[in-house]
Amino acid sequence: MSLVEASLLEILACPACHAPLREDTEANELVCTSDSCGLAYPVRDDIPVLLIDEARRPS
Repeated sequence: MSLVEASLLEILACPACHAPLREDTEANELVCTSDSCGLAYPVRDDIPVLLIDEARRPS
């Protein structure tokens, strides 16, 4: 099951580096596709929380 609509995912970008985002449905997150950034943003109640302070750093 998709976290966000495909049309929305096409226009969303990482607030930190402006790279595209991809879904991680198991973690319920949108993850930056940039190798240098890789922040993971939570999706809460079907709403992406695209705040850098709320993002999880890559491990």
